[in-house]
Amino acid sequence: MTGTREWDIRKLRILRTLSERGTVTATAEALLMTPSAVSQQLSNLASQLGVTLLEAHGRRVRLTDAAHLVLRHTESVFAQLERADAELAGYLRGETGTVRVGAFSTAVPALVVPAVRRLRAAHPGLEVRVREAEAAEAYDLLSSGRVDLALSLAAQAPTARDPRFALVPLLADPLDVALPADHPLVERDGLRLADLSDEPWIFGGSGPWSEITLAACESAGFVPEQAHSAAGWTAILAMVEAGMGVALVPRMAAAERRRGVAMRVLERDQPRRHVLAAVRRGSETSPGIARVLSALREPSRAG
Repeated sequence: MTGTREWDIRKLRILRTLSERGTVTATAEALLMTPSAVSQQLSNLASQLGVTLLEAHGRRVRLTDAAHLVLRHTESVFAQLERADAELAGYLRGETGTVRVGAFSTAVPALVVPAVRRLRAAHPGLEVRVREAEAAEAYDLLSSGRVDLALSLAAQAPTARDPRFALVPLLADPLDVALPADHPLVERDGLRLADLSDEPWIFGGSGPWSEITLAACESAGFVPEQAHSAAGWTAILAMVEAGMGVALVPRMAAAERRRGVAMRVLERDQPRRHVLAAVRRGSETSPGIARVLSALREPSRAG
């Protein structure tokens, strides 16, 4: 029997207002209804709940014990609805909810973690969940709905014509040259990439980072001699420190720098790698995702 009762929120509000105002007439005025409509709605509520809610008391009505019991539970219901309404409003403003981010390794400490810190301070109800993933995995996760936003190099991103995704440029990450600390070119003024054409180079054997290094050197007028191949910055910088070669290193990888490595800015012909975010097309206007995108772009605006 309990499961068949119909708890009508609108009618419960009328009952609560009657409890507060005391008369059907005052309740009708407060709710912009007619007295007959108030009476009819309360009669319907009594039928739905299977109890008597009102009893005559002279020329007025008063609430029965059953009505007071209903109201005790109603207050809890209304309080929970208020909390739900506030949380929903926060979600619609992008202040609550969860945004799942897939990001490549150097982007996590350089971009994502600072963005999460800013969001925690400004919007503590908005949760960001981070998953380290290189481009191929990140776009699979995004396409399947397991992340909401993917960070990658532009060189690894889908084409802008891909109907599944919207691409959002984040920043152009400068590439500095890593030299052994005792290298004779460390102190050269106006160091250019072409000055390193005779050096042994360290970069990945394939993939976008190899392509970025090769393209940068070719733009400077030479093809680099690949003396050693490595993909991780820890390995690359360890070899530079040991005097085994030189390397282009993204500024975002600054946390990996070593004492025995000198980082030089190539002021005249500095190459850059472009970093972007991708979301499922149409979701870029979702308030939570828009806030995360704004926080990710903040370092580039500040820089």
